[in-house]
Amino acid sequence: MKSFRDKRRDGRPHQPGKGEAAQSRPPEGRGVNRPEVRPRQDLKPDQPAPKSTPRNLARRDGVLPAEQLPVILEVAPNADYALLDSGAGQKLEQYGPYRIVRPEGQAIWQKALPARDWERADAIFTGDIDEEGIGRWRFPRTPLGETWPMKHDGIDYLGRFTSFRHVGVFPEQASHWDHMAGLIAAARRPVKVLNLFGYTGLASLVAARAGAEVTHVDASKKAIGWARENQEISGLGGKPIRWIVDDAVKFAEREERRGSRYDIILFDPPAYGRGPKGEVWQLFEDLPDLTDLCRSILTPRPLAVVLTAYSIRASFFAIHALVRDTFAGMGGKVESGELIIREKSAGRALSTSLFSRWVA
Repeated sequence: MKSFRDKRRDGRPHQPGKGEAAQSRPPEGRGVNRPEVRPRQDLKPDQPAPKSTPRNLARRDGVLPAEQLPVILEVAPNADYALLDSGAGQKLEQYGPYRIVRPEGQAIWQKALPARDWERADAIFTGDIDEEGIGRWRFPRTPLGETWPMKHDGIDYLGRFTSFRHVGVFPEQASHWDHMAGLIAAARRPVKVLNLFGYTGLASLVAARAGAEVTHVDASKKAIGWARENQEISGLGGKPIRWIVDDAVKFAEREERRGSRYDIILFDPPAYGRGPKGEVWQLFEDLPDLTDLCRSILTPRPLAVVLTAYSIRASFFAIHALVRDTFAGMGGKVESGELIIREKSAGRALSTSLFSRWVA
């Protein structure tokens, strides 16, 4: 999940807008950092940390990359995770051994499973659903601890009941993870991956297992600690992963100055967020700069750049046009669309986020 602490993630109650096809995600830096967001004591609300100097953006010359859209990337139920049912503003999920009920604003249809199936839930999120609020988990059957062992495609990690209703993994991202692992394996050479807003580290672990050298950046120290813990639990402790607590934009700016370059860049920014020193992030204001920065820190033989966007009042066409324009003259192709999870009960598709990715 990210370098800015609020993440979806949005830091405030979210009201979906017209044309929006995404649910809200947690605070984090995604990390879209996703740990609890607490008010900073050293900054007044009207005194955010100064932003980086805006980049002097100019439209690039060159032929636009090829395009493919809309692309719908789907995650189907499996042994590790399943969307069992959804409807009436809620979703019923299976995470390993546990059934979990959480709010889901996109589920405006009716539930398909009978009430008795929902009543068998092991954990139910109730209360304040503000990303920065204090939510509550209720355990109708047996009291559960804060964490529990989970698995993704053979990678062990910890699920965690957080106060902002998230559990440490966004299953819809599996489509991007699989695609990235395929690119790394097919490259047959050393590959460097930068994961901005990295959250609890699953994307970084997938990349490292596939053979890449990974740099994982998140503004939340707590999220980085969780990610390090996941690395040890997964048995990938010997893999080359740098865990960095930092603001995503400032880190990328320093990498540009240092001449550090990456073959694959993932960035999953929040709609609104704050960095570790109070830096303020506004998606529509700051995304063009960060996208341009990502292009500038690619290697001469890059593989891909993947952007995911949650909780925004926009169509995927907006981020598609931005990415395609930014990568003019680079060749390759820009694929854009939505990430969805296929429901087990009635086969409906739950849209979770928008994405756009440039592939060399």
